[in-house]
Amino acid sequence: MTDLPDPLYGTAFGSYRADEVAWLLTDLSLIDLEADVAEREKKIQAGTAHYAESLPIEFQPGAEYRRLFDEVLAATAGRLAEAVGLVTELVLAERGEGSVLVSLARAGTPVGILMKRWAAFSRQVELPHYAVSIVRGRGIDRVALEYLAAHHDPANVVFVDGWTGKGAIARELTDALAEVERAGGPTFNADLAVLADPGSCVRTFGTRDDFLIASACLNSTVSGLVSRTVLNDAYIGPGQFHGAKFYADLAEADMSSVFLDAVTAAFPAAKARVAAALPALQAADRSPTWAGWAAVERIRQEYGIESVNFVKPGVGETTRVLLRRMPWRVLVRDLNDPDHAHIRLLAAERGVPVDLVPDLPYSCVGLIQRLKTDAVEDQL
Repeated sequence: MTDLPDPLYGTAFGSYRADEVAWLLTDLSLIDLEADVAEREKKIQAGTAHYAESLPIEFQPGAEYRRLFDEVLAATAGRLAEAVGLVTELVLAERGEGSVLVSLARAGTPVGILMKRWAAFSRQVELPHYAVSIVRGRGIDRVALEYLAAHHDPANVVFVDGWTGKGAIARELTDALAEVERAGGPTFNADLAVLADPGSCVRTFGTRDDFLIASACLNSTVSGLVSRTVLNDAYIGPGQFHGAKFYADLAEADMSSVFLDAVTAAFPAAKARVAAALPALQAADRSPTWAGWAAVERIRQEYGIESVNFVKPGVGETTRVLLRRMPWRVLVRDLNDPDHAHIRLLAAERGVPVDLVPDLPYSCVGLIQRLKTDAVEDQL
């Protein structure tokens, strides 16, 4: 076996404690990877660059938005705790107490930490937790999979993410793991565990409601000050993990521990609700229907959009569009839904129209602006 790189740990990399997550990433903090959002979007859509080769400049919301984040977190911590409890108990019941949590960086990482905390709180079980990179169109980090297989039974690995939109990452994970197995590599279980599955794309979830997960409201400042992951051959060579940056300069704005601690504090009150709801969830038919993908196809056709990759459904994905893409418009099912008050505020700040669509299957959908280029990259 070739020598494998070592994981990164906080606080040398990221603001999470070293015992909460091992990052299977390469530290690219000293490399200038950020690009202007509009120029970056234009290159991606033209097919001259892949979205994972660079980083968007981290948008830092104003004071009003940060106050809204505090309000959202206070209002939803109990609901989040219940979803964390349910998905973790499903994993422990079906995959066992020897499970190894592997979150998909970066949205999955705070969820993986919360699941690790719930297992310790509820069953006094200490679950290992890693964070790895997956890139749409290019698959999961093969070196990270080698590391996991060298240190754990691959059958025990449980992949974790925050939420599903239309299910692109769930499909990417399934395809990538199947490809690894076909190539003679280890066999991993592609069943993705998420807090919220509004797109009905996975069978292991805490809820299928399209509700606000507060960690979607911010970028690195709620994800351990770590950037989204990077796969660029100029900086990542053979035998190296995919990369990411640690934004240590944003420490004063870091809400990562605030988010985790608020949800963890709600665990005791949520425990009885989880116990009451778990049997029905276990007994239910949780087979994916991919209803979300079908809904996205309908929206694409109705709005004359050429690719489903320009349609980002659900609260989490719509937030991402407004925080780091070039948004065209936002569709909402209810103009006064408290779950996307932050989205309406961001849209107003960026001058993005908000359309009322009462029969929308998600609470909201973000549409990415089609820029004038010669070609379209289908891996947005």
